[in-house]
Amino acid sequence: MTLDLELAAESKRDGNTRLAVIDTDIHNFDVYDDPVFNQVFIDYLPPAWREYHKTIGMRGHYGGGYPRAQPNAARTDAWPPSGRPPGTDLEFMRQQLLDAYDMEYGILNPLASAGGQVNSEYGHQLARAVNDYQIAEWLELEPRLRASIMVNFEDAELAAQEIHRLGDHDGFVQVLLVARTREPLGRRKYWKLYEAALEHDLPIGIHFGGLPGHPLTAGGWPSYYIEDHCGMAQAFQAQVASLVCEGVFERFPELRIAIIEGGFAWMPSLAWRLDQSWKRLRTETPYLKKAPSEYMRTHFWLSTQPMEEPRQNEHFDQLLEQMDGGRKLMFATDYPHWDFDSPDRALPNSLPVETRRNIMAENARQFYKLD
Repeated sequence: MTLDLELAAESKRDGNTRLAVIDTDIHNFDVYDDPVFNQVFIDYLPPAWREYHKTIGMRGHYGGGYPRAQPNAARTDAWPPSGRPPGTDLEFMRQQLLDAYDMEYGILNPLASAGGQVNSEYGHQLARAVNDYQIAEWLELEPRLRASIMVNFEDAELAAQEIHRLGDHDGFVQVLLVARTREPLGRRKYWKLYEAALEHDLPIGIHFGGLPGHPLTAGGWPSYYIEDHCGMAQAFQAQVASLVCEGVFERFPELRIAIIEGGFAWMPSLAWRLDQSWKRLRTETPYLKKAPSEYMRTHFWLSTQPMEEPRQNEHFDQLLEQMDGGRKLMFATDYPHWDFDSPDRALPNSLPVETRRNIMAENARQFYKLD
């Protein structure tokens, strides 16, 4: 997608962008097997691990590395004049995003494959380096930005260490995981991570992606990238079901989860199906004190990107009605990726002003406890 900056400036006068805007999904780092991307963060690695990164590098679990619709999954206009990779140039991001839409806050979600490394300590060091890069080159330079703590989530002990290291830093507002993990996120192996996040009053963000070494679909490996891209909602549904059915929210009743870049239209139907099955199979999970839909309604927020776009606006209104009136939806652009959602075009014009206000900013303000 190519963005016309003059159009973006003009859009500030329309009904959506007169409202405050908080973008809950900005990517300031993507790991690719590319020396230009690597140079962005490599100086933040300890010397021994810098050498490891250069000589051995990333060794992740096999997954579907399908070609992207655009090089580096970026918008065609997202390549900065500085020569840095898309999303990694702060001044260019200000021009294209923060200033263009007069954003109040933006949440940084770096994608570094830290949890996908077979060398667990290397994944941990990778996460630490990306987090230090975020502090030095983003949080200390731009007051509108907040960031997610990158962790090696497959090693909860190491993940907890990183959360405790940075959890009280004012710039970090959540702990970032991905939708495709080696085991469902409700499993006890991840619980120490949740405990650490709660000690610092941080929510968990689960973002699109991950390469755990098994097929995305229950039917096996898909042939095409479009199947992989659109099928990611299946992974999110599995994670929601796991977190509910494994009793995570009984163990951690204050835990808040953000589903990021996974869509949201599937949430009501998943709740209906889980509730119906729970009525007949509740002896299997006696620790659940409420219907699954109640846990889902209480503990999950969702980002708008990719925006659901039914052909008739009234169907979108019905969907929001089934989702507590849209009070758990948070606006996201997915900048600088090719499927970017513009703040002035993402929401249907038929939505009431109060609903738009909540989705564009107020729900995220509440979730991330922003001033």
